[in-house]
Amino acid sequence: MKIHAIQTGTVALTTKWREGVGHGRIRLVNTLLDREWTEPLPIYAFAIEHPEGVIVVDTGETARVSEPGYFPRWQPAFRFAVRERVRHEQEIGPQLERLGISPSDVRRVVLTHLHTDHAGGLHHFPRNEILVARAELDYAAGLRGRVRGYPNKRWPAWFRPTLVDLPGDRFGPFPASMALTEAGDVTLVPVPGHSPGQLAVVVEDGDHAVFLAADSSYTEDALLRDVVDGVGPDEAAEHLTHERIRAYAAETPTVYLPTHDPETGARLAARQTLGAARERMIA
Repeated sequence: MKIHAIQTGTVALTTKWREGVGHGRIRLVNTLLDREWTEPLPIYAFAIEHPEGVIVVDTGETARVSEPGYFPRWQPAFRFAVRERVRHEQEIGPQLERLGISPSDVRRVVLTHLHTDHAGGLHHFPRNEILVARAELDYAAGLRGRVRGYPNKRWPAWFRPTLVDLPGDRFGPFPASMALTEAGDVTLVPVPGHSPGQLAVVVEDGDHAVFLAADSSYTEDALLRDVVDGVGPDEAAEHLTHERIRAYAAETPTVYLPTHDPETGARLAARQTLGAARERMIA
């Protein structure tokens, strides 16, 4: 089973977006007022080449973010806290082609959540089944969704995802889960906090697991230190998600891959687990 980390451009964020400061609404205000920026961070999507068919996890961003007026100027996050750079050839469609993966090879697409840097490449998958948590679509849709930072007017007109309500099948410390393969080796689990319906994809591959974590944290280090971001609407849920991921990794050697961690690609290539990261912190 091959897993490809596909970088679809970069995003720079205010430093207090990546690691939140304060609590409640103050946390978000601090994020928007911060004038210090991260380095350009990767925007990763993933392709799992499974014997039952390819599973794409997130679609990355679109090159249209460079067009004037693509994001509404009244939305403060896009004005004050985000800088994205994506070239056309960096979009997920051309990159899958270069890997030898055609749209007909893709069994389904999982959107971990509906922020634009995870769903901006939707237009490459008009004929594929797309999975989204029902709670996520409810939160992201309509005018309220746009106020919350989801540019949902940019979703394709054909976008009618398969809505996921995870059944109460425990998966380690996670209270619900859903298998994506008949073999049962690729599983959806809930990781709310950064967004209410955020999902992660766990790939069990021999003696270890690969945890495609979306924005559960912005770095592996932030997970280990239990540092939440500056924009998630539910700080308590983020902490609980961190606790569950760490508990899972304590039982199963786990390669932890957040979407915007500069080390994600290298960790995937080396299959470097969270246990190794803990040892480095202790040393």
